[in-house]
Amino acid sequence: MIPAELPPESRPPSPGHAVRRFARLALPYWKSEHRWKIGAATLLLLALTLSQVALVMWTSYWNRAFFDALEARSLDALLQQILVFALILALTMGVTALHMHVKRWLQLDWRRWLTANLVDQWMTRSRHYRLQFLKGEHDNPDQRIAEDIRISTEAAISLAHSLTYSLLVGWAFIAILAEVSGSAPIPGSEFEVPGYMVLLAFAYAGGGAAIGYLLGRPLVRATNRLQSVEANLRFSLARARENAEAIALTHGERMERRSAVQLFGDVARGWNRQTFAYLGIVSFSTAYGNLMPIFPILVAAPQFIAGALTLGGLMQAAQAFERLASALSWPIDKLGEIAMWRTSAGRVVNLHDDMLRLDVIDHQGEPARIRIGHSTKPELHLCGLSLDTQTGEPLLRGLELRVRRGERILIVGDAHVTLALFKAVAGLWPWGSGEIRLPEGPEMVFLPQRPFLPTGTLRAMLCYPHPPERYPTPELHRALECAGIDWLAPRLDESDDWNHVLPLRAQQRLSTARLFLQRPAWVFLEDTTDAFDAKGEAGILEMMHREMPDMTVLSVMRHGGLERHFHRKLELHRVGTPELKAGSDGSVPAASPAPVTGSAEVGR
Repeated sequence: MIPAELPPESRPPSPGHAVRRFARLALPYWKSEHRWKIGAATLLLLALTLSQVALVMWTSYWNRAFFDALEARSLDALLQQILVFALILALTMGVTALHMHVKRWLQLDWRRWLTANLVDQWMTRSRHYRLQFLKGEHDNPDQRIAEDIRISTEAAISLAHSLTYSLLVGWAFIAILAEVSGSAPIPGSEFEVPGYMVLLAFAYAGGGAAIGYLLGRPLVRATNRLQSVEANLRFSLARARENAEAIALTHGERMERRSAVQLFGDVARGWNRQTFAYLGIVSFSTAYGNLMPIFPILVAAPQFIAGALTLGGLMQAAQAFERLASALSWPIDKLGEIAMWRTSAGRVVNLHDDMLRLDVIDHQGEPARIRIGHSTKPELHLCGLSLDTQTGEPLLRGLELRVRRGERILIVGDAHVTLALFKAVAGLWPWGSGEIRLPEGPEMVFLPQRPFLPTGTLRAMLCYPHPPERYPTPELHRALECAGIDWLAPRLDESDDWNHVLPLRAQQRLSTARLFLQRPAWVFLEDTTDAFDAKGEAGILEMMHREMPDMTVLSVMRHGGLERHFHRKLELHRVGTPELKAGSDGSVPAASPAPVTGSAEVGR
């Protein structure tokens, strides 16, 4: 699992710090459950990389022998070298294909592991919801998980392989180049410089890397900015698709087009910044790359003309110089990929760190924060509950309430206060003080005003959040019948976009059908039937009481005339006093209400 260690936020973001943060997050993959298989794949990848280096060295010596055969005009030697090259080519093709297969398997498996862990963290303890209210670098978490994890894992393995390959090739060709080029005399002196072309290769690559780094620094910032605005554009278009019906009904297409154009303007500006950042590095890289094959030949030409080098030796020296300089130029060649990796890895790590910050807040607590506990009795107990807005303005003060098993409580009053109470009991509204003690035993089920209808079959949607095989078909038919939508029974195994196919009233009836199917002991409803007419609401309440007489119900409702279906009514106002009244059965309130103060608003 991912380690739950929160890095200090006081550290300055640096390349080394970015690598350490990502390593702390992602390297436990190699210690995971399938570590033996992962370790074997890693060792195989390293062995194949060594094979690639050996084949490159063999090609270098073949190159020397081939040109020597041409210089000697020996047909037999030439045919022999052609056969050797065919063998080298076949081995190179096989090693390259197997290397690619192992590397891509490792990239995909690492991505799978990291995605599973991040999704597990994101979808635990309502972090996916609570992150909306936490300041930090975690915008578009879905795209960070889907896209940035892909880039960071793929690029990390690709960069690690290319760096290992470059180090091994560089080490091997230092020896080859020193052997082939020999020593060069210093003009006007008796001293000679051993392995002078090795020194020139280091100088050539070092100068190129220094210039490339200076020219490429703006690329990191430009790439980071571009990825952020691209993510904003994708999110906006996805939001428009998800709310297509509402946009069409309100004729909001013009504003959506305007928003898309503005967001694409940000993308265009980010693209242009990245283009300008690329101009310098691409121009220099082009000149640097085109000069590399010619430069060593020009340097070694005097030795060839003097007869100190054969044609094969000259070509091997030139190739060895090019290989060594290329290996030493790894930082500049991979600058764009490194910049993309740093950006994506940073976005993944920031999301992970901000989710850990939520845990730190939960463990350390805050002075003005609602505590969630569990009662030792089968009752819901609100102890001195006060609700605030996210900015700290008071909504509700000192509510005392006990709800015993089997009671039915009607909650009315200010919509903002009742919504905040609904979310607070669900653990999604931490702003305030006091304590909420949830009943022992089965968890309380919460039904919001707008039900969530996942994609898939109607059967899977009805059983959500449980797997569809949990409930037999007759129970599904009975639940649909109780909810008044038995006409949907023939479509249980059909897949459709139910959010758009069904009207809101049918969607809310599906939500209540889940109650009849799952039969929870405790349920909190938040305007779950507000799309019904008064008769429809009364009918569904009567059906719930008849089918599940022992179920405890807390229900926020806007329509009047439904008090007879409840034992008590709780009126909540932002200014005034909550009124806890006896229901039609004459039951006595469980606790005296405390005064309510404040005049704040809380948005949905």
